[in-house]
Amino acid sequence: MTSSSRFPDYPFQPQRFEVRPGIGMSYLDEGPRDGEVVVMLHGNPSWSFYWRKLVSGLSDRYRCIVPDHVGMGLSDKPDDAGYEYTLQSRVDDIETLLRHLGITGPMTLAVHDWGGGIGFGWGLTHSDQIKRLVITNTGAFPLPAAKPLPKRLRLGRDSSIGTGLIRGFNAFAGGASRLGVVKAMPADVRRAYVAPYDSWANRIATSRFVQDIPLGEGDKAWSLVQAMGRKLPEYADRPAFIGWGLADFVFDHHFLKGFTDALPRAQVHAFKDAGHYVLEDKAEPLVPEIRAFLDRHPLS
Repeated sequence: MTSSSRFPDYPFQPQRFEVRPGIGMSYLDEGPRDGEVVVMLHGNPSWSFYWRKLVSGLSDRYRCIVPDHVGMGLSDKPDDAGYEYTLQSRVDDIETLLRHLGITGPMTLAVHDWGGGIGFGWGLTHSDQIKRLVITNTGAFPLPAAKPLPKRLRLGRDSSIGTGLIRGFNAFAGGASRLGVVKAMPADVRRAYVAPYDSWANRIATSRFVQDIPLGEGDKAWSLVQAMGRKLPEYADRPAFIGWGLADFVFDHHFLKGFTDALPRAQVHAFKDAGHYVLEDKAEPLVPEIRAFLDRHPLS
């Protein structure tokens, strides 16, 4: 799965490096080397493919760095003996990737789904580098009190039946490719979303991400998510763009309110007729709006 030409609207040549001994990470590094850096972090069960239209819309001017997290996309998919599938591991991997690429100066953080936890987790020690934010259907704080965890996620998180459905039948990636949009994805796009997760072994990360959802003390990611939630209002002085699909059954208006409360000056584009994969439903308006937002708020 090294050729990217088989994926629609993904004309990029992924790069690879060893993020940990024996574990290869695939990532995109598109655009001029001296361009302002935009780091785009995907979640579960997607991969860098989610960001493809934004990369195409920015990379003539901006340097777009888009990893596939370990176990996801075109990156290696080690078993539990080879990798600890936790939020902290993801944060550490981003640290390693950006250090490998020499990204030590100001940058824009763009996030979706678990990418919010990973990106704002990295920001706990690097917030001085994050000068602009692009936020799409994600979280960076504990589950809002008014929002119960949806039953489908709880099944995948807490039961062997849910794990069997995710790993045996690709229920999570397959389901998200249908339930994550309001306007049905073209068949080739849907196939691209699920292609990396083509066997029990290759679905390990889609399952472990669900099992890592932090709900309280004792969950490995809990303290990390609490810390980033406390820190989020510190970004209120920075330009922020929020693109949100309101038909998302997980990251719904409760999560959107969490961001707008913390970032009251953010530019918000919320769509009733868009789902979790908001860049699938609304790439046409969002990509030029994000481009204009970045152009209006240069880093230097």
